[in-house]
Amino acid sequence: MLVKVKFEKDTIGPLYKHPHTQVTSLETGTFEMTIGDKKKIIKKGDGFYVPPHAIHGVVCIKAGLLVDVFPPNTE
Repeated sequence: MLVKVKFEKDTIGPLYKHPHTQVTSLETGTFEMTIGDKKKIIKKGDGFYVPPHAIHGVVCIKAGLLVDVFPPNTE
C-alpha cells in the first residue's frame, strides 16, 4: 500500500505502532521524526524505515508531504 500524507506546519503525527514494516520518503517539508527513543530532523529527499511494532511519529516543522509504503502484512 502507498499512502501520501500532507502536513501543515506544527501538525503532529502522534506516536503509534502497527504490525507492518514501513518505509517513508519526504517529497517536501521538514519534520522531527521519532522512532523508538531516537529523534531526528528530516528534510525533503530524506527517508526512513520503521520496523514492525516500533513506536513512531512525526512533528511537522515546515509544511510537507510524506509518502509511506507498506508491504503486505505477512503475520
